[in-house]
Amino acid sequence: MRRVLDGDTYEVLLPAGLVRVRLRAVDAPELGQPFGRAAADSVAGLLRGRLLEVDRGPADRYGRTLAGLRVSVLMAGGRRRWLRVDSLLVARGWGWAYEPDRTTPRWAVLQQTAQHKYRGLWRCGTATAVRPGVWRAYNKQEKARAWVGCSGWPRE
Repeated sequence: MRRVLDGDTYEVLLPAGLVRVRLRAVDAPELGQPFGRAAADSVAGLLRGRLLEVDRGPADRYGRTLAGLRVSVLMAGGRRRWLRVDSLLVARGWGWAYEPDRTTPRWAVLQQTAQHKYRGLWRCGTATAVRPGVWRAYNKQEKARAWVGCSGWPRE
């Protein structure tokens, strides 16, 4: 792992060179929106110093490689387990289950559990979390209003 750009986009050093990777099955907040920095920091801590496995797919419209990413975690007894980063982000409450080509995203149950347990960006409930696509369309005043109403939000 070279660098975490935001919760769902990373620069990964592969044998073929540096590749910008966008996770396929999750949508995390933008850095400038509520919980964006917290989501990025969470994934950076998870991936730092660990072995990664990248399942590369096609490029998206921004030139990022759409990919599945797994992180190696040593379990009790020295056994290695590979965990999907997209599912971990959703389960920890740092992203939305996101698969536009599926009626129900595969991590929808993990998202519901995170919401019910007020994890991550759900700490103030589901009504206050703004999807990144909506956030990008907001003007400056709408973005300022989105920060109001939840004392649990860290002002980033």
